[in-house]
Amino acid sequence: MSTITYRPLSKAEIETLERLGNSATDWQTIMVAPGTDLNRVRNNSFDGRVCFGPFGQEPLTDGLLSLPQGISGSHIANSTIGPNSALHRVAYMSGYTTGEGCLLSNIGELTAGGELQYIEVMNECGGRRLLPFAGMTMAQAYIWARYRDREALMDRLDEMTRRHITANGGMGVIGDAAVVRNTVHVSNVIVCSSKQAPSRIVDCITLTDGVIGYGCNLTYGVVAQRFLLGENVHLEYSLRLNDTVVGDNSTLARGEVACSIIFPAHEQHHNSSFLIAALVMGQSNVASGATLGSNHNGRTADGELAVGRGFWPGLCVSLKHTSRMASYTLLAKADYPSELNITLPFALINNNTAKNRLEVMPAYWWLYNMYALDRNGRKFAKRDKRVYARQHIEFAPLAPDTAEEIMLGRDLLRMWTEKAYAEAKLQAAPADVADALAASTPIEVQAYGMERGKRKTVILKPGQGYRAYTDMLVYYAMGQLAERYGNQLPDATALGGERCVRWVNWGGQLIPGSEADRLLADIEAGRLSSWQEVENRLDELWTAYPEQKMHHAYQTLCALSQVKSLDEAEWNKYLAQYAELQQYVADQVKVTRQKDDDNEFRKSTYWNEAEMKNVLQ
Repeated sequence: MSTITYRPLSKAEIETLERLGNSATDWQTIMVAPGTDLNRVRNNSFDGRVCFGPFGQEPLTDGLLSLPQGISGSHIANSTIGPNSALHRVAYMSGYTTGEGCLLSNIGELTAGGELQYIEVMNECGGRRLLPFAGMTMAQAYIWARYRDREALMDRLDEMTRRHITANGGMGVIGDAAVVRNTVHVSNVIVCSSKQAPSRIVDCITLTDGVIGYGCNLTYGVVAQRFLLGENVHLEYSLRLNDTVVGDNSTLARGEVACSIIFPAHEQHHNSSFLIAALVMGQSNVASGATLGSNHNGRTADGELAVGRGFWPGLCVSLKHTSRMASYTLLAKADYPSELNITLPFALINNNTAKNRLEVMPAYWWLYNMYALDRNGRKFAKRDKRVYARQHIEFAPLAPDTAEEIMLGRDLLRMWTEKAYAEAKLQAAPADVADALAASTPIEVQAYGMERGKRKTVILKPGQGYRAYTDMLVYYAMGQLAERYGNQLPDATALGGERCVRWVNWGGQLIPGSEADRLLADIEAGRLSSWQEVENRLDELWTAYPEQKMHHAYQTLCALSQVKSLDEAEWNKYLAQYAELQQYVADQVKVTRQKDDDNEFRKSTYWNEAEMKNVLQ
């Protein structure tokens, strides 16, 4: 934002302003920038200290709207209006400082005063509340909300935040090149905006106690209270939002979202969608009719929903608190009667009411939905339109966090298959279990701990799922290693050691668990004493992440081979397997996409192939 020196009005300038229909409770508190054309200030009333000017000759535009620079038809109190701005028909503006080149038009109320309010995220009881500030990243918000067992950490974060807000101007700031128009009520909202990443608030109803990140768009009837938006967030079409942190590159429309933390790249567009008291770790899509967290099983509103990245609930899915899902969980259309704890990643979940059981198909995405899995890896990076990108994001579906979930999934499938054989034969021969997991399992395999209640959970196609999990691990690991080493055997001395099995997802950035623990301990000890220092550490960890991922990839292959280092034979085996998997992925991407193209019912609304091709290109 520009730094302007303002001066008091001269007697002649006061007379000019009064002749142009302006009034002030005290003209001595009205300040202007040198060179301000006062003929561009008409029919306003001023109260308290108000600073404005200068104005340029070129009108400011937003779509088809074009307004001259200047101030007209407004009541302004204790505010500073940045240079080269257009402010027209603002019924009441108080306590705001705007940047350069802002367009403000047809606003009912624009007021600021006092402190930001706490946001009660992830839990309606307020036990995870956090205090937002301009520039707060999703990682920083998540740290505050998640680690409530560390009281010293909470005290430090509160202290750091209050110091940061005081040093950075507090409330009532609208950045450069922002647009606010045709909006009823804006109160205690910070709008981060720049010429490179302007933010827009157009045709909204009420926005109170929030922070809007760079490059955001809020349009068409949005109501939001106590919120934090990351960069390049879109809120649209009568969305109702409260007590929620929304990650970068997300779009929410029409539905209702409350008391949640949503990591980057979240899509929720439907009027009948409902999300409350949830942690959604990004790259997710909520379908129409979803009521996520609407059904409380306890006597108080203290339940939570925690889902990994890639969460995809189908049409009309209803979930109860408290539930937890592994990454890339796909829920078939259903009213799920009890709490869920899905520990198998990339799985399809089905509520089979005819058989009164829960069904889980592991590795469904890899086996039957490869086009969507491949597209997920590309589309989120392609849609990343952020200018500043301060929140680091891992977009790849296969990464250290999901790889570790897959490793756990393989262990669970083996354990449950052994149990099924033991119950069927009194004792399970290891060879039988190995055969079952290598081919098709001839007996029913049940899972345990995935659903509260007495009905059983059945694993569908456990053998195929187990083999798919193994293939996914090889594909992930070799995708990292082959890019660097080609056909050459990697250096075991450089990449060997213990595999990091605990990775945390902080707002989209993946961090080894030990590094996360060290960062939190450094905040508690005062070695990291500001949010900027925390962000700098996160930047350092992001710089180190590619090498950490390379180590993890190598050690994953070692774990699969049950060795400490790979020899030439093992490496060549994985090279050959990787080549086959690359072809498999390419083929399955084509096959799973072709299923739509060959669907005769899908073609039924088109007269010919050419029409369909041109419409769907």
